[in-house]
Amino acid sequence: MLKLSGIKKTFNPGTVNEKKALTGIDLVLNEGDFATVIGGNGAGKSTTLNAIAGVWPVDEGEILIDGINVTKLPEFKRAKYLGRVFQDPMTGTAAGMQIEENLALAARRGTRRSLKRGITAAEREEYKEKLKILDLGLEERMTTKVGLLSGGQRQALTLLMATLKKPKLLLLDEHTAALDPKTAAKVLEVTDKIIAGDNLTAIMITHNMKDAIAHGNRLIMMHEGHIIYDVSGEEKKNLKVSDLLRKFEQARGGEFANDRMMLT
Repeated sequence: MLKLSGIKKTFNPGTVNEKKALTGIDLVLNEGDFATVIGGNGAGKSTTLNAIAGVWPVDEGEILIDGINVTKLPEFKRAKYLGRVFQDPMTGTAAGMQIEENLALAARRGTRRSLKRGITAAEREEYKEKLKILDLGLEERMTTKVGLLSGGQRQALTLLMATLKKPKLLLLDEHTAALDPKTAAKVLEVTDKIIAGDNLTAIMITHNMKDAIAHGNRLIMMHEGHIIYDVSGEEKKNLKVSDLLRKFEQARGGEFANDRMMLT
């Protein structure tokens, strides 16, 4: 479903601020893969997701989504293949609109985005059933303004909106990092349920090593712009946090007590 071949990206080339963010990423995700991605600050995790989404052009390499070469496509043309949830719960929804109106906009992605014809009874019933998946009681509050929801509720709604029209690939960019631990656990539970239920192919960036081990069928570790560890199956299931710490220490040549990952 996703193939990255030799992806390179350098920011501010030829200046004192030059940063080699990606140094030759090769990655293949099969349909239904749910990969968690971990790495220290500046490892290239979000840069990889931005490269896939087309936020900016890559310097070298190719990006294929479901066999379609999207390397040269601008971000808005790649959007029809992708669902994305960002770290900030306020990013993915329209606060001044109702829950059902937000869902209607998501459902009409790829068509003219207008609510002029209104939301039909059939659509409203469909949204109600979808909201039940979240197990947050939002199906009884469909006319509530999204701005009145908690951060966790908004993030769960954003996740539902991102997957309402089954994307080829779901990108989760630290989508629970801004939530408290209990709420984050609930959103991750919903994430697992939606990905498994729709057999989605997904990439989830996280700084939390426990979450990286507990979720998905594959774990990818990045360091200084390239992949240093890629594990799946039984080997992933048997991983412990101490195993990942050891891998990072090997990559960095020593301990990394100041990294934000150590705090999670």
